[in-house]
Amino acid sequence: MLAREKPSKALRWLGKQLFNRENPAAFFDPLLESLNPMWVRGYTPARVEQVLKETAETKTFILKPTQRWSGFEAGQHVNICTEIDGRRHTRPFSLSSSPVLWQEQGVITLTIKRLPGGLVTNWLHDRLEVGAVLGMSDAFGDFLIPEPAAPVLFIAGGSGITPILSQLETMATQDYRAPITLLYFVRTHEDVIAGSQLNALAARYPALTLNIVATHLGASPRYLSDKDLDTVPGLKARKAFLCGPRGLMELAEHLLRGRGIRQSDIHCTFFAAPSAGLSDQAVGGQVQFTESSLEVGSQGDANLLEIAEAAGLSPRYGCRMGICHQCSCRKTSGTVINRLTGQPSGRGEEMVQLCISVPQGPVSIEA
Repeated sequence: MLAREKPSKALRWLGKQLFNRENPAAFFDPLLESLNPMWVRGYTPARVEQVLKETAETKTFILKPTQRWSGFEAGQHVNICTEIDGRRHTRPFSLSSSPVLWQEQGVITLTIKRLPGGLVTNWLHDRLEVGAVLGMSDAFGDFLIPEPAAPVLFIAGGSGITPILSQLETMATQDYRAPITLLYFVRTHEDVIAGSQLNALAARYPALTLNIVATHLGASPRYLSDKDLDTVPGLKARKAFLCGPRGLMELAEHLLRGRGIRQSDIHCTFFAAPSAGLSDQAVGGQVQFTESSLEVGSQGDANLLEIAEAAGLSPRYGCRMGICHQCSCRKTSGTVINRLTGQPSGRGEEMVQLCISVPQGPVSIEA
């Protein structure tokens, strides 16, 4: 779930002799955390250096991870772990800064929108203060700048601008020469995140064409349409990157495919896992968690992670979206359906992701 350093052979031997543990840091972590949270080795601690208000519902948190953190590529996510009312909670967030900021100043930014009813986002907005320490995972995700450089179309909605901010800052720093167009959809002009940053980028970076669209100014909403795509020169040669609410992304993907854009040139990143329709498939079954000596039955399209948690188990997980692979476990028998693609696995032994795997009949999992 959280970034860990691999202990040396000497540390593993010491842990076995003293604490019957492979990694003695796991024993010392609670002690170190009480003295200085930045000493903890069980995850990468990141101290809050500054909190900036972007909109009424969005804040940017400037974090300083310890130097052992491995860095990131523009467009990637991290899992953030925090303790709320005595329980640890992990959520994925996009990095909104360029990797250059980490390389030169040792800080990163997360730009986070408050979600209605969201336990973690509301806590971050209401309770997280300068000087606090969060746990942070290694970066993950393949929503990455094209190599070699190619023309790009970004389509973002609301807080979906966050990984694209990281990419645009990086492309400007690298003097990425191919043309770039950003279509950014927000409800009103007050909902624009990092507006001054985007306008400054467009002013200094000739390759970037910026188009911010407010969708709820008139009597009826104004959504992405073919007319918007008509404004993008050389559309068929573009690599498309989509990030935002599911409705916008599905509409964008439909319109782009209708213009002849290949599926391989359309890249998406999600706030929540998309789900293939499983209503026409027989799903559910007996699930045996072999390491826990537990067998439970399931009905419907509950995934293995949900089934395990409902049975009282606490398997490791991260993004819960099929991105980070933190919840991967070995399936020793049976078939599962990938809820992202709708495709079945083989019946034999293989690694599966608990958060996106739905049992189809009896399944045995090493968990």
